[in-house]
Amino acid sequence: MDDAHRAPVEIAARGVRKVLPSGGRDLVVLDGIDLTVERGEFVAVLGPSGSGKSTLLGLLAGLDRPTSGSIELAGSRLDGLSEDQLALLRRGRVGFVFQAFQLLANLTARENVLLPLELVGTPGAAERTDRALADVGLAQRGHHYPAQLSGGEQQRVALARAFAADPQVLFADEPTGNLDSATGAQVLDLLVALRARRGTTLVLVTHDTAVAARASREVHLFAGRVVRDERCAVAGVAP
Repeated sequence: MDDAHRAPVEIAARGVRKVLPSGGRDLVVLDGIDLTVERGEFVAVLGPSGSGKSTLLGLLAGLDRPTSGSIELAGSRLDGLSEDQLALLRRGRVGFVFQAFQLLANLTARENVLLPLELVGTPGAAERTDRALADVGLAQRGHHYPAQLSGGEQQRVALARAFAADPQVLFADEPTGNLDSATGAQVLDLLVALRARRGTTLVLVTHDTAVAARASREVHLFAGRVVRDERCAVAGVAP
């Protein structure tokens, strides 16, 4: 694709390093990451355990800061923002889906989706919540608490919560990692379909090559470096 027809850049990491103290020495977790993600792109980040996948995701999302290098997210350079400004950016433009669901146990499924919207004063929060639950097939389960839902249903609530805010960028960290293969495939189908319908930029961390195959692009990490970055033949759309 020539430059004139490229989508706007949604995420840009340049020379990103992350170094952590470990046993009296420095541990280099990420070592000079250069990565650009275009708006509406679905990028899967793969690599073995310890390769830096989740660390990179946290940095790109502004949840942590790099030791050196720069990151731009949704038009804002993250190192120039205060913690409050970072929180405001994430709140307005970024969604998250985690392996462990991250639902509040004392709230119903509907309340888990509704609460983040109400906290930021989103117009039509109740209607957005009901529509989001319907989109993930849980319109009749909104009154149930997480403990009353299966793992797959809990992750669908997490998807509803993420998409209810209509994020510009969605970060997903092993979203099917706690699910059996059949349930994981169903949740992945739903995630891919919702992302495609809304045109959401998706960066998904996984160790599963079958999950990554649904993406339009695969970025492989090893020992904190990008060792392969390739576009897939088939874009990640649900069958």
